[in-house]
Amino acid sequence: MNRPPHADTPYRTWFRCYWPRPGARRRLVLFPHGGGSASFYRPLAKRMPPWVEPLIVQYPGREDRLEDPHIDDMDRLVARVTEALLPAFDREVLFFGHSMGAAVAHETAARLEARHGVGPSLLGVSGRPAPRFHKPGDKHLDDAALWYELSRLGATPPALLGNAQVRKVVLPTLRADYRLVERYRPRPDTRVSCAVAACLGDKDPEVTEEEARAWAEVSGGPFAFRLFEGDHFYLRGQEEALAAWLLTTADRESP
Repeated sequence: MNRPPHADTPYRTWFRCYWPRPGARRRLVLFPHGGGSASFYRPLAKRMPPWVEPLIVQYPGREDRLEDPHIDDMDRLVARVTEALLPAFDREVLFFGHSMGAAVAHETAARLEARHGVGPSLLGVSGRPAPRFHKPGDKHLDDAALWYELSRLGATPPALLGNAQVRKVVLPTLRADYRLVERYRPRPDTRVSCAVAACLGDKDPEVTEEEARAWAEVSGGPFAFRLFEGDHFYLRGQEEALAAWLLTTADRESP
């Protein structure tokens, strides 16, 4: 664990650290949404104080991993992220995932704890129903339905939605991520022991407050909830408030 994590190849493959802080006492690991990539979290990562090193998961098949095959199965993705992340636990680690990223963060935390005896001190989950309210689907079978989702959820600027080249690049990633999350079946015994912090936008069409508050069920530890103004992608433009809430919650609820 004393070896600098940046020296490990899987670590470098799976994580982006735009602002390395070797002396930071905490790492915040950020898990992107379906169709998303590491760069989505740059504005949030940039607002972390000097004592927090932001580390962002880069799933295969996008941005600088465009040539790497997509992973469309939750267990396989979590296994790969877990193994790559182990060197990061030379200090306190926090997790935060949005939408599909919340489910990946939860499963990764549980796998780390069960198999390796380490885990985050705080699991932050955003814009996603708790496992009890998971909603399977079949949008991954219909490209038109997938493209409509980008518009409906506000994931992509309208000007880009009509660009054929953008569609050609984005659709395979979107299809694989939706296949992963729509075929995912949470197990009722997937629990963690850390504190949990759940949040969402008050106009999110995907998640109700009841569904978000049910994240309290995945842990016997402390639970915090925050409702932000906005839709499914309320994070945009509210990174400073989100960063402050996450870190304040970690200070209050983490052991």
